[in-house]
Amino acid sequence: MSNKLPKEAYGGVPGKDYVPYITDKSQKGTNVAILIIGVILSAVFAASTAYSGMKSGLTVAAGIPGAIIGSMLVGAFARDKGILGKNIIQGMSSGGESIASGLIYVLPAIILIGSNITFLEGLVTGVGGSLFGIGGSSLVYNYLMIEEHGKLMYPESMAISETLVASQGGGDAIKYMGIGFVISGIINVLTSSFLNLINSTMTFLGTPFYKWKFSTEVNPLLLGIGFIVGLDVSLTMFAGSILSNFAIAPLIGYFSDMASKDMFIWNDASVAISSMDVNSISGSYVKYIGAGMMLCGGIIGAIKLIPTIVVSIRETLNARKGNSGEKGDSSEMLILIGGVVIGLIAAYLISRSITMAIVGAIVVLILSFLFVIVSGRLTGTIGTSNLPVSGMTIASLVILTLVFVVSGWTSLADNKSLLLFAAFMVTAISVAGGYNQSQKVTYIIGGSKKEMQNSFALASIVGVVVVIGTISILAGQLAITGADAPFALPQANLMSTLTSGIMSGNLPWVMVISGIVIALVLFMLNLPIMTIAIGFYLPISTTSIILVGALIRLFVEKMSKDTHEKEVKVSNGISLSSGLVAGGSIIGLIGIILQVSGVITPMVPAGFAASNMMAFVLLVILVVATTIPIMMAKVKNSED
Repeated sequence: MSNKLPKEAYGGVPGKDYVPYITDKSQKGTNVAILIIGVILSAVFAASTAYSGMKSGLTVAAGIPGAIIGSMLVGAFARDKGILGKNIIQGMSSGGESIASGLIYVLPAIILIGSNITFLEGLVTGVGGSLFGIGGSSLVYNYLMIEEHGKLMYPESMAISETLVASQGGGDAIKYMGIGFVISGIINVLTSSFLNLINSTMTFLGTPFYKWKFSTEVNPLLLGIGFIVGLDVSLTMFAGSILSNFAIAPLIGYFSDMASKDMFIWNDASVAISSMDVNSISGSYVKYIGAGMMLCGGIIGAIKLIPTIVVSIRETLNARKGNSGEKGDSSEMLILIGGVVIGLIAAYLISRSITMAIVGAIVVLILSFLFVIVSGRLTGTIGTSNLPVSGMTIASLVILTLVFVVSGWTSLADNKSLLLFAAFMVTAISVAGGYNQSQKVTYIIGGSKKEMQNSFALASIVGVVVVIGTISILAGQLAITGADAPFALPQANLMSTLTSGIMSGNLPWVMVISGIVIALVLFMLNLPIMTIAIGFYLPISTTSIILVGALIRLFVEKMSKDTHEKEVKVSNGISLSSGLVAGGSIIGLIGIILQVSGVITPMVPAGFAASNMMAFVLLVILVVATTIPIMMAKVKNSED
C-alpha cells in the first residue's frame, strides 16, 4: 500500500468522485481495544489541555499527537484495525482536547466571581453543548466535506491524514515525543509544579520612576507551545506584553505618583494610588485595558464572520437535499436532539426559573447553532489550532449578558447562571471545530462517518467528566488572583470581568474604552487584535518563554541546508514539543494533586537555588536539551 495520499485528496476532482485512501467500505476502525485506547487518550488530552490552557491561555490541537500515539498503540494492541483504527483514536483524542479548549474559557470564571460549580451543573452543560456541536455539524457534513472538497482545504486535517498514511511505514515521531516528555517531566519535578527544589522564574523590576516588569518562567510546556505555534504568533503576543509592561504600566505609574495620599485604588480601598507598585498597576488597571482590547477583537471577529454565517446557512439548507454517502443514518439527528433536550434540562437546573430557562435556552441555542456552522467552515480554512473560539464566545456572551441585564437578572446567582449558559455555547463551538476536522480526515482516509461520529461523542463525554474533575481539583489554585497566581486564566478572567462589570455597572470604563480604542487602531493597521490582546493580558513571564520556543524553531529552520531537511527537522521538533506540552501538563497536574492531597510538601528554595541566576541556568539547560536532539537528527534523502 502506498505511503502517500492520492493527489486528489487536495482537490482537482468533485468531492462525490473522490476515491479515498482506503476503498474497502467493509473495513471497520473500531473494536473494544480501539475504544479503550481512545477513551484513555481523550482523558489524557482533556486533562493536559485543561491544565496547559489555564496556565498559558493557549491550547494545542491533539490531532497529530493523537495520530502519532495512536499509531504506536494500534500496532501494539489492535494491529488488524490499521489506519482506520488510528484515525478513530486521533479523533477521540481531538474530542477530549476540544472539550477542554472550550470549557476552560468559561467554567473557571464562575470561581473567579466568587461562586462555585457543582459536578452536575458542569456535566449537563458540557454534555449538552458537545452533543449539540456534533449534531449541528452533522447537518452541514455534505456541504463542508463533499461539496467544498478542494475549496475548503482543512489544513490540519490534511496534516493528520499525511501523518496517518506515513505511519504505515513507521517513523521517529514517537521517539521525539518521548524525549520531550522526559525533559519536561524532569524540570517539572524539580520546580514549583512538584518538589520546588529550584527557582524557575527570572524577574526584574524597574525603578520607582519608571515602573516596568520583565519576567520569564522556565516552563517546558510553554516553550513547546512556542515551537508549535511559530514565530509570527509568539512574537505578536510578546509585542502585546511589551506594550503593557513597558509603555502602559509605566505611564499609569508616572501619573499615579502624583495622586494625593487619600486616593485609593478603585477596587481595593487598602492601597493608595500613589503607592501602587507595578503589580497593583497591572492587576487593577492594565488588565482592564487588555479586557477592552479582547472584547473589541472578539466583536470585530464576529462581524467579519457575518458573510460566512450567511453563506454557511444558505449552503446548509441546500446541503440537506444531498446525501452524505451513508443513507438511512438517523443517529446524527438523535445526537442533535439529545443536545437540545439536555440543554433545556441544563437551562432549568442552572437557572431554577422557567422564564430564565426559556429565554436563556432560546438565545443560547440560536447563537450556538450559528457559531457551530461558522466553526466548521473556519476549521476548513485555518484549522482548529487557530480557531477563534474565545472571540466567538465573547461576542455571544456580550449578547447574552445584555439580555440578562434587560431582563433584570443581575445578581451573583444570575451571573453564575449566565456563565453556565456560556459554557454550553463555548463547548458547542469548540467541539464543532474538532469534530469537523476529524470527519474530514475520515473522508480523506476512507473511514466510516458514523463510526467517527459515535466515537467522537463518547470521547467528548469522557472529556467533559475529566475537565470538570480537573477544574474541581484545581479550584483552590484557580481562585488565587494577582501577579503570583499559578494560573493566568486570561479568557476566564475576561469572561468574569465582562459579565460582572456589565451586570453591576462597576467596570473601570475608561480603561475598557481605552482598550477598545487601541484595538480599533490595531484593526485599522490590519494587525491581529486578539493575538496582541492576549499577549497584553498574559503575564510577560508566559509570553517571553513562548517566544523562546519560537526562536528555537527559527534557529532550526535557518540552520537547515535545504527545504527537505527543514521540513523533517521542524516535524521532529513539533513531535518533541508535543512531548514537552504533554509532559508539562500531565506531570504538572499530578504534582498539584499530590501537593493538594498532602502527599508531597514543596520545599522553599534558598540561596543560589532561589536566585534569578538559577532560573537562567535552567533556561540554558532547557534550550540546549530541546535543540540538540532536533539538530542531531539524521535526515534521509527525499528520494529514499
